[in-house]
Amino acid sequence: MEEQNTTAYQRVQRARDKNRPNIRDYIAHLCTDFFEQRGDRGSMDDAAIVGGIALLGSRPVTVIGHQKGRTLEENVRCNFGMPQPEGYRKAIRLMEQAEKFGRPVLTFVDTPGAYPGLEAERHGQGEAIARSIQKMCSLTVPVLTLVTGEGSSGGALAISVANSLWMLENSVYSVLSPEGFAAILWKDGSRAADAADLMRLTAADLLDCGVADRILPEPEEGFTGDCIGFYTTLREQLIAEMDRLCAQSPATLKNGRYKKFRAIGSFKA
Repeated sequence: MEEQNTTAYQRVQRARDKNRPNIRDYIAHLCTDFFEQRGDRGSMDDAAIVGGIALLGSRPVTVIGHQKGRTLEENVRCNFGMPQPEGYRKAIRLMEQAEKFGRPVLTFVDTPGAYPGLEAERHGQGEAIARSIQKMCSLTVPVLTLVTGEGSSGGALAISVANSLWMLENSVYSVLSPEGFAAILWKDGSRAADAADLMRLTAADLLDCGVADRILPEPEEGFTGDCIGFYTTLREQLIAEMDRLCAQSPATLKNGRYKKFRAIGSFKA
């Protein structure tokens, strides 16, 4: 059950905990026969995006997600989960392949945002993110996204334009980090906790406003043990949701995804 007295910024800090499972943990526990595919077929392989083909139950799926490390060496290799444009182009390649062969897409979101460096900008970071969003909007196969930790900025949105968007109870999903929000609004990044309260970035907030479709409870003891019960339950829920989505027509899937995201941010005075 969710802790009612936990602040938004405490959830941000939990979402950033290095001991939380990363995409490779989820793939290992939820899927079988994972075949990783690397590279964008144009420049390089970006370790901040992991993708490939796997079986979810008996159904082939395309799996794509952000990769964070637990040690300094791992984080340097995957750039702390901040993809370069080549990472999003790899994701686009895998989405196009999923569309061609009629495979559902399962994505895992955990990033502080796309890498904002000069080299990434020179290589077309904005274009790569926009094209990834465009590609997801056009897919006629089911797309299911699980926000497992941080989901910040266009770096998260680029692989989360989904028919169903689920969030772990201590995950967050927002237009930017609380520190960035505070720096812009108050010129004071130290007011991140105040910003988090205003941003409505928690799973409960986003379920309430229709962005998230389901909140997934986390193990009571946290992710310190083997968490077999957590993974078993999650796997059963993912299979059931994929079955539900796969029963819908391609036009229904595409139009439903479009309407879902067009409605985000709308309100009545």
